[in-house]
Amino acid sequence: PRSGRPRRVDHARIVSVTLAPPPKKYGVTHWSTRLLARHLGIGNRTVATAWREYGVQPWRAETFKFSTDPELVAKVTDVVGLYLEPPQNAIVLCVDEKSQIQALDRTAPLLPMQPGLPERRTHDYRRHGTSTLFAALEIATGKVTAACKPRHRHQEFLAFLKQVARAYPDQDLHLVMDNYAAHKKAQVRDWLSANPRIHVHFTPTSGSWLNLVEVWFGIIERQAIHRGSFGSVKDLNAKIRAFIDGWNDRCHPFTWTKTADDILKKANRQTTSNTAH
Repeated sequence: PRSGRPRRVDHARIVSVTLAPPPKKYGVTHWSTRLLARHLGIGNRTVATAWREYGVQPWRAETFKFSTDPELVAKVTDVVGLYLEPPQNAIVLCVDEKSQIQALDRTAPLLPMQPGLPERRTHDYRRHGTSTLFAALEIATGKVTAACKPRHRHQEFLAFLKQVARAYPDQDLHLVMDNYAAHKKAQVRDWLSANPRIHVHFTPTSGSWLNLVEVWFGIIERQAIHRGSFGSVKDLNAKIRAFIDGWNDRCHPFTWTKTADDILKKANRQTTSNTAH
């Protein structure tokens, strides 16, 4: 038994009330410590302690999306198999486009970082148009083949596939890509049929997170785009290409660790709770 005065408030009851929607009279979507404490006639700290004890965080919310692809198991197994056991004498490339990248130019110069002060920039900006970045990530090395184009139709995608084929002229290529309509146009399919050394592996619908190039898109967004200031689309494209040149000098392999069984088990897990209230 713990020392000190016996607990007067049942933490399990506090959590039980927390897990139920607040009464409509409050007009809120979830409890705060102050509101629940007032509702129960107890102290704020008592509520906070109960939440911490049970790992309850009403202020947090996450999103999820289930794939309804009838070939989910086959596609997950196929793509993950490529990552974990890539074919010998072949290159695995993750291909996609990052569309609608905005060339935003701040209305005042950036104030550089100083000791004790972060970099500062004005909230206001001017729009100078958009660009689409096509990229193919070689997972064994991290090297990226890329192109910036004004649009992201099947014509631009096919031109990029031809660029990738020229970059790897002598090897079999295994391309991981999502189900975007431009990737499945007849012209694209015909070109792939005429180039049998290039094999396509589609991720499941709503499963683009299986494509490792999405991880790299996150890197370029954080390191070169989000905090950038671009006076034109041409300026934006030039800075994207500069980042890619620098990246390819310091690139590293992208390693996948989860098995297909691990992923499918999580995808099929029950969403209901067995918590007793």
